[in-house]
Amino acid sequence: MTTDKLQLSEAEWREKLTPEQYRVLREAGTERAFTGKYEKNKSEGEYKCAGCGQPLFESDAKYDSGSGWPSFTAPADQSAVEMNQDVSHGMVRTEVVCSKCAGHLGHVFPDGPGPEGLRFCINSAALEFEPEEKPGD
Repeated sequence: MTTDKLQLSEAEWREKLTPEQYRVLREAGTERAFTGKYEKNKSEGEYKCAGCGQPLFESDAKYDSGSGWPSFTAPADQSAVEMNQDVSHGMVRTEVVCSKCAGHLGHVFPDGPGPEGLRFCINSAALEFEPEEKPGD
């Protein structure tokens, strides 16, 4: 993972991102449950940050949590994400952000099936999916 931080002006972010990506990544928005383009994606590949392209999650860590958002048991590399306390909306949660561009990805909860028991609940709008290349593709 790169340690170089990506810092753009608000105008540059608005030019780079779609309005929905901007709302999620830069304003900590949340897409409506069961509406994201990757919620039901079962293809093999890599999920990258829609803001900066940093690899975040692998398809083998994705599972159907029933929550309505893409859910993962762990990031591809722990250094790809940072976690912050989020006390908005009258509750205490742990926000997950991209370590390279500080884009809001979603939240992590302690009710996942993996070895760490975590559920990374991530907005599709914060992600870009790169399918795994198969031999002969």
